[in-house]
Amino acid sequence: MPFVKDFTPVALKDTNLFKPIKVGDNELKHRAVLPPLTRMRAHHPGHVPNKDWAVEYYDQRSKRPGSLLVTEGVFISEQAGGYDNAPGCYSDEQIAEWKKICDVVHKNHSFIWPQLWALGWAADAKSMSRDGLRYDGATDNVYSNDKYGILAKENNIKIHGLTTDDIKQYIKDYVNAAKRVIAAGADGVEIHSANGYLLNQFLDENSNKRTDQYGGSIENRARFPLEVVDALIEAVGAEKVGIRFSPYGTFNDMAGGKNSLIVAQFAYIIGELEKRAKAGNRLAYIHLVEPRVTNPFLTEGQGEYLDGTNDFVYSIWKGIIIRAGNLALHPEIAKDLLKDDRTLLGYGRLWIANPDLVDRLEKGLPLNKYDRDSFYSMTSEGYLDYPTYAEAIKLGWDKK
Repeated sequence: MPFVKDFTPVALKDTNLFKPIKVGDNELKHRAVLPPLTRMRAHHPGHVPNKDWAVEYYDQRSKRPGSLLVTEGVFISEQAGGYDNAPGCYSDEQIAEWKKICDVVHKNHSFIWPQLWALGWAADAKSMSRDGLRYDGATDNVYSNDKYGILAKENNIKIHGLTTDDIKQYIKDYVNAAKRVIAAGADGVEIHSANGYLLNQFLDENSNKRTDQYGGSIENRARFPLEVVDALIEAVGAEKVGIRFSPYGTFNDMAGGKNSLIVAQFAYIIGELEKRAKAGNRLAYIHLVEPRVTNPFLTEGQGEYLDGTNDFVYSIWKGIIIRAGNLALHPEIAKDLLKDDRTLLGYGRLWIANPDLVDRLEKGLPLNKYDRDSFYSMTSEGYLDYPTYAEAIKLGWDKK
């Protein structure tokens, strides 16, 4: 794991990245954010955060005081899941591990916000069938692609479009999950409404073919995500809630920029969030996946959407915005985004490989190269063994 080659680091210590800012109730000392990074190390069965590794992983990445960490996606219920090795936050055993993780992050004087996750049509049909769970989506028998439809048929299960009662239960599950992780010590929660998962499926024309009050119009497609927002505001307070969107994302077969109304759709839901803010319930932040990354499984620079920008959000939402998408290797773009004083930046894949990433961004130090093959491996390698810069120098990486 040598340093990234053909990259000239730039020190960002004199930019807004190292200007303190308050997010919710948290006083951050810098504006680099660890975004949600699924790592697939949880125990199965049970979706319990890894008892041997997870605490150390978050400990390593929260050493810089005043850091904001958004955790990997965390299932709000068993029904919301569908990946065996992703963690949940609905059982006592799961919460016991999250308490340990929250404690170590706070020991480092940093902050932790679990991301609340429901998969919908992105779930593994084989796992859902095996466990006797529904295979949920926005619309009956509408699959993300033919491969998913074939897998469902092979496992004798069909996409179940959520009923209104199902939606009410999901909302209760979001509330239960939020209350539980905050009671365990979390500083807030992020609602996952991006990257083609359940809430995003209700927003998107590819997946939402409904004709009831949750489909058809821009307003109706936004109803379920907004109901989740309202329930969490009531349950834990707006200052403890953030939400993530990926307007131009195509992962999990979203339409992205191919939808001519994509800006209108997201302008509407963000406008509704701003209405709530003006009424005294401003969310802590809105988190945006940049069109620079339409599919997180593609390598940097691939799949970039060039015909749209998230800049429109600033004219609607007057609160804090986190922007994430291939920024560590492009400090010139980071600098430009940071000119707006409400902006924080998410650094994902390179924070996996650089536990001391904030120090390296500040000082303009070389970055460890990541090992993509170990992103989702059930091993401590590629999870806990990336060196800090000082450790890398001792290993002679600067000579390689």
